[in-house]
Amino acid sequence: MRVVVQRASSASVTVDGEVVGSLPGPGLVVLVGVTHDDTEADATRLAEKVWTLRVLEGERSAEQESAPLLVVSQFTLYADTRKGRRPSWNAAAPRPVSEPLVEAFVAALRARGAHVETGVFGAMMQVALVNDGPMTLLLDSQT
Repeated sequence: MRVVVQRASSASVTVDGEVVGSLPGPGLVVLVGVTHDDTEADATRLAEKVWTLRVLEGERSAEQESAPLLVVSQFTLYADTRKGRRPSWNAAAPRPVSEPLVEAFVAALRARGAHVETGVFGAMMQVALVNDGPMTLLLDSQT
């Protein structure tokens, strides 16, 4: 499982012209990609890591600040661009595998008291954000 965490002062996700998720204030935008051998344990572990990462103002975590999170599924995090000019998506898990794990990631955050908004799984989404810092981190359950 791969997760890109971006500290943002504002963010929103739009589907078909309608805002479906947004940050009600400064928080984290979290892009989540799933590969074939990921498990619910990976989702839970990464959710806890994201929630407790000390990347907000004053080296505080989203947990400490009760900061909101905007979680967006992102299969392209598993693009393979080593050959040619067209990415391969073979490493990205199919929907029956990835959707429940993205949901498990969100559920694990909510179980810890996080305010979480989401995009729409599998939809064409427009993600807008103001990256604060900028601060962008890549977490991977395989490393």
